[in-house]
Amino acid sequence: MKDRLVVDPGLVGGRVCGVPVHPLWRPSALKGNADRQSSRVSFRQTEPGELQLHQAAWARDFRVIELLLHSTIPEQIEAVRHVGSTAVPGLLAKPVIDIDLTVRDVSDEPSYIPRLEAAGFRLIFRDRLGGDEHRQLTLADPNVNLHVWDADASEPQRHELFVAWLRSSPSDREMYTQAKLDAVAAAGAGRYNDHKSAAVYDIYERAFAADPHRNHDPQPRT
Repeated sequence: MKDRLVVDPGLVGGRVCGVPVHPLWRPSALKGNADRQSSRVSFRQTEPGELQLHQAAWARDFRVIELLLHSTIPEQIEAVRHVGSTAVPGLLAKPVIDIDLTVRDVSDEPSYIPRLEAAGFRLIFRDRLGGDEHRQLTLADPNVNLHVWDADASEPQRHELFVAWLRSSPSDREMYTQAKLDAVAAAGAGRYNDHKSAAVYDIYERAFAADPHRNHDPQPRT
């Protein structure tokens, strides 16, 4: 039997309690990136750059950083995963390697951040995303977004599902590519992530609906 998660009507703007949704579902947040700017600690070393066709070198860059992490904070690591658009062959992407790093305790910054900084990373955000404690660091070369979470956080699970779905869905890869181009045209470098967030939400909806192990009633954007 599929698992069921009861929606809190206060969370979703008054929808009827009892509607089954996927455990990884989140309400649409069309200004999420803009809203989190108050949590910024610093700025990245290297700008994300322009959209590019998929590069085989991105998988190699991930492996390099994975080895660096294991040599820098080996006792803290629970998992290291390549996520984001550079993890999806055939998808247009900015040349930034997104990596989810899960650790024993993300709030215990002295146990891992000083060593990551010594290895060249820079802390740029200290915040919560989707209810999960989150730290974002960047690296200059290769250009990396390192997202640090607790081992039981749901956001890394969402990212893993998103990548798996895009790898299996040519139509959503094409749709997401167009959404990225539209976001660049609409926002330039300023609010690129927010301008494509509607497309991201819709892709998650299709991925949730297709999950054979979970129930998910459609939750269209308002």
